[in-house]
Amino acid sequence: MRMKKFIVTVFALMLSAAAFSTYAETQANTKNSKVYFVKDITPENLVKIYHALGKEAKGKVAVKISTGESAQSNHLRPELIENLVKEVDGTLVECNTAYGGNRSTTADHRRAIEERGYGKIAPVDIMDEEGYIDIPVADTTYLKYDRVGSHLANYDFLINLAHFKGHAMGGFGGVLKNQSIGIASSEGKALIHTAGEYDDPKDAFKLHRGQDAFLESMAAAAQAVHDYFKGNVIYINVMNNLSVDCDCDGHPHSPEMKDIGILASLDPVALDKACLDLVFNHQSTAGDNSAPIVQRIDSRHGTHTVDHAAAIGLGSLSYDLIDITNNTL
Repeated sequence: MRMKKFIVTVFALMLSAAAFSTYAETQANTKNSKVYFVKDITPENLVKIYHALGKEAKGKVAVKISTGESAQSNHLRPELIENLVKEVDGTLVECNTAYGGNRSTTADHRRAIEERGYGKIAPVDIMDEEGYIDIPVADTTYLKYDRVGSHLANYDFLINLAHFKGHAMGGFGGVLKNQSIGIASSEGKALIHTAGEYDDPKDAFKLHRGQDAFLESMAAAAQAVHDYFKGNVIYINVMNNLSVDCDCDGHPHSPEMKDIGILASLDPVALDKACLDLVFNHQSTAGDNSAPIVQRIDSRHGTHTVDHAAAIGLGSLSYDLIDITNNTL
C-alpha cells in the first residue's frame, strides 16, 4: 500500500513538474516581442502590417519619415506611404539636418519636400522650424537631455516609418536612428553625434568621445522619444533599396542586395534586431549580395546601437517573427 502511494505521489510530482515546465516555457515565449513581416512592399501591405500590430494610432498622429537628400536618394516614396498616412489621418514630420545640403534650413527643406511630392499626400511639419525643446533621457551617460523639434509637443501618437539601409556613420539606419537623429533638432543632432559635447551643428561631426559613445547616444535619444510618448509609438521598417548609404546621401551607392519586405513592431529594439538578423543571415547569390551592407555595419560597430538600447531597457533582443504575407486581415 505504501509503495502504491509512493508511486502515485511520484507520478503526481512528475505531472506537476511537466505542467510547470510547460507553463514556464509559455511564460518565456510571451516575453518575446512580436515582430510582424510581410514580403511584398506595397501601399496596401503597409496598411495591413499597421493593423496587424493591434494598436490604433489615436489623437494627432505624427508620421516620422526621411524626406531624402535628393531625388536620387532611397527615401520612401510618397506613393508607397500615402495609404498608411491617410489611414491614420497623419501629419508627416521631419527636422532640419545638421550638415550642409538641401535640408539644413527650413526654407530649403520645404522646397525639397515639395520637389519630392510629400506635400501632395499630407500636411508636412518641420518640427524644429520654431526651435527646440529638451526632453528627459533615462540614460544620462552622455546626454543630459534630448533636444528635439519643438513641434513634437503637438502630437499624441508617433508612427516611426523608417527605411532600413546602411549608414556612413552608424553602420545602419532603422527605427532607432529615425527616432533619435531624425527627431532631434539640428542642435540635437549635434549633441547626439558628439555624445553630448557640442550643440552647434558646425561641430556635429567631432567624434572626440568615440564611435560607441555616438551609438549609445542614439539609443538614449530614441528611448527619450519613446518615453515622451508613453509608449504610444508604432515602429515600421521598410527593407527595400538596401544600399550601404543612408537617405541623407544624395548620391548613394546602388543596392547590391534585393528587397526583403516590411517589418513592424511595438518594440523598436526587437524590430531593428530582426532586420539586422535578416541581413546577417542572408544567403547571398548572384545579383543579391548582402556582403557590402554587412561590411558597412560591422565596420561601424553598428549592432552596438541595438545592444545598448536593449541594455538600457528600451526593448528586447528576443522576438518572434510572425509572417503575415498570406494572411487576410
